[in-house]
Amino acid sequence: MAYRAPVEDIAFILQSVVPLAPVAATARFAEATPDTVTAILSEAGRMATEVLAPLNRAGDLTPARLENGAVRSSPGYAEGFAAIAEGGWIGLSADPEHGGAGLPQTLNVAVSEMMAGACLALQLNPLLTQGQIEALQHHGDEAMKSLYLPKLISGEWNGTMNLTEPQAGSDVGALTTRAEPDGEGTYRVTGQKIFITWGDSDVNENTCHLVLARLPEGAKGTRGISLFMVPKYLPDGNGKPGLANSLKVVSLEHKMGIHGSPTCVMSFEGAKGWLVGGEHKGMAAMFTMMNAARLGVGMQGVAVAEAALQQAAAYAGERAQMGAIARHPDVRRMLACGRAEVFAARAIGLACAQALDMAAATGDPECAARAAFLTPIAKSYGTDVGCRVADMGVQVHGGMGYIEETGAAQYLRDVRITPIYEGTNGIQAIDLVLRKMSDGGEMAFRLIDEIMDGAKAAQAEMPELARAVWDAAETLREATAALIESGQTDRLAGAMPYLNAFARALGAHYHLIAARKGDEARKRLASIFVTRVLPRNTGDLAEARAGWADLDALPDAAFAGAA
Repeated sequence: MAYRAPVEDIAFILQSVVPLAPVAATARFAEATPDTVTAILSEAGRMATEVLAPLNRAGDLTPARLENGAVRSSPGYAEGFAAIAEGGWIGLSADPEHGGAGLPQTLNVAVSEMMAGACLALQLNPLLTQGQIEALQHHGDEAMKSLYLPKLISGEWNGTMNLTEPQAGSDVGALTTRAEPDGEGTYRVTGQKIFITWGDSDVNENTCHLVLARLPEGAKGTRGISLFMVPKYLPDGNGKPGLANSLKVVSLEHKMGIHGSPTCVMSFEGAKGWLVGGEHKGMAAMFTMMNAARLGVGMQGVAVAEAALQQAAAYAGERAQMGAIARHPDVRRMLACGRAEVFAARAIGLACAQALDMAAATGDPECAARAAFLTPIAKSYGTDVGCRVADMGVQVHGGMGYIEETGAAQYLRDVRITPIYEGTNGIQAIDLVLRKMSDGGEMAFRLIDEIMDGAKAAQAEMPELARAVWDAAETLREATAALIESGQTDRLAGAMPYLNAFARALGAHYHLIAARKGDEARKRLASIFVTRVLPRNTGDLAEARAGWADLDALPDAAFAGAA
């Protein structure tokens, strides 16, 4: 079955579950009228379904390749990217001053999900560019914004982020790339970066690298890191790509999936760069880009889950083994739980985007704190759901799922990177229980209160489901209080199961809202989530409170198989 963009489900969530109406009621986003939202979702869905989805298999079978130092894209990618650029989708939420549409991030997140579901490898190009746009809007000087933003927004140029080095992955402070002033107000950047998504391209006329490097006087660790704009081609006096900069693609990684996305090893050899955001303030600027990308990656997980689920459901309806296998209890269980989790993850991601929009429109610090708290949950849960549902899709296909020709395996191979890049899901969990709960758990308890209030509101209509959600929220509250009182190492040992439990409680909350405002199918789906998925919180919260001692006591030799 060909992918079909889930326009109706997204529209329902934005109308009834995580309403866009409060965002559109602000002066900043007043143009996001219901008619505008409907038109954008419909047109983006059409493009994703008709233009991008047919490219997905070609990118997998004919990967991007490196020829004479230049990247050659997969068949059809240039035309697909042109459709994205010409449609104005890259700058949907960017500043109108530089050519953007200035619409809510929530809409941008919804559109990006549909593009990623259609062709994840190609969607990575605009995703990284949008992150760079966000970073420059907040941290670039006026000259840099005037030069780069219009080109990035139009899609003429693409953007990358260069953090990782062979010896410096999650420990960014261990990087060795250096930048030295050249006496002309610019810098010479030297070093090697790995895992650079779309680090070179033949679908854009210039590639703009944001590179983390250390100035000569930069302190050790992350506090001494600065950020530099290092373009492939140096802009000339007219803002056009001019002389080639001193950088090159050393090689392309041979990856498990997303073959159409060129993942480059980059070498900067005294390349000319411009400082972004002030000396030794590179991590603040880069985190702006990373946070934008983290929500986007969470929705990539949702996107691939949607695509894999559609294919699995279609196959189950057609495959006959003592009747269509879609009627077999275990197959139906897999499909139902997959659909329920996709809805939950989508709603969490859109709720995070909505909070970002409200913070941008009103300046309310509570909205900003809400968005910050939801970001690691949206990223981690969305990508884990992507992996679970894609794996389930292979299982539903049976032996044919293991055969590449069906395409089921590609979804699993493609989505497997999403829990890893833009900060592993373990890093997201650490961020949640340390940084995002450094307020004593204030935002966590506020969200738990919302879940319990939602359960109260649903009590009369669906008492059993409401009671189960209330109980889950109360158990989550107790675990949250215990976690806050625990030591840091104990907290870290339980971080991942705690994040998963929080995500499910939020997912159950959004399902209850959907059940109250939707049709009978929404009620049935909410029941699936609450009765079959939410109970997993019992085990996760028990693990979250188990602490570090038993892990610490296990001898290292046990991991090698020797007791």
